Amino acid sequence: MTWLFDLDNTLHDASHAAYGLLDAAMNDYIERELKVAPDLADHLRRDYWRRYGATLLGLERHHGIRAAHFLEETHRLPGLEGQLRSHAHDRAALRRLPGRKILLTNAPARYARRVLTALDLAGDFEAIVSIEDMRMFGALRPKPDARMFRAVLARLKLQPRQCVLVEDTLAHQRAAHAVGLRNVWMQRYLWRNAHGPEVGARLRRKPAYVCARIRSLQKLRSLFPPHRAHV
Repeated sequence: MTWLFDLDNTLHDASHAAYGLLDAAMNDYIERELKVAPDLADHLRRDYWRRYGATLLGLERHHGIRAAHFLEETHRLPGLEGQLRSHAHDRAALRRLPGRKILLTNAPARYARRVLTALDLAGDFEAIVSIEDMRMFGALRPKPDARMFRAVLARLKLQPRQCVLVEDTLAHQRAAHAVGLRNVWMQRYLWRNAHGPEVGARLRRKPAYVCARIRSLQKLRSLFPPHRAHV
């Protein structure tokens, strides 16, 4: 069994602080680089996120912004580690979970490593697949792009049915299901602090493309015991 874990609002409560810091940093970047008013900068950030799944894609496509520069400038986030919140039981459950564990995140690698290190989970993942690894034929293809899921599975020499994606974002799970991945909807941090696409989501309703919805990573082992790994 191979577990593909999202990071923000899956392994920690990104809506508590990280997303607010990132939103402000992205707004400042857009205002500065595109020379637009603060209201328009905020609108562009939100609009491109809704349309493309990542603000960066819209900036790269419509304004020629370089991805490396954007990621470096917007993810510095001084003091981030001291503001992170996660759940001790979830961290312990992840450490006990049998199988390979890979982080699959639309965040940049440096940010992902900072967060995992602060959560004391860096040693539990054999690999980090970050947004820098999601460029195909010159174009960024982050979640929820199904082509990226197929490419990552091929790179890792994995079959879809060998894997379970644990995510907070339904659009990503829908695309993953289309290529044969099994999905678990992690909701712990959505009930009080839903952010982005999941704002207003009907958390008590499980879509057909989701295997299970959970509020604790402790549930994973019982949902997918070792003898069912290839079912």
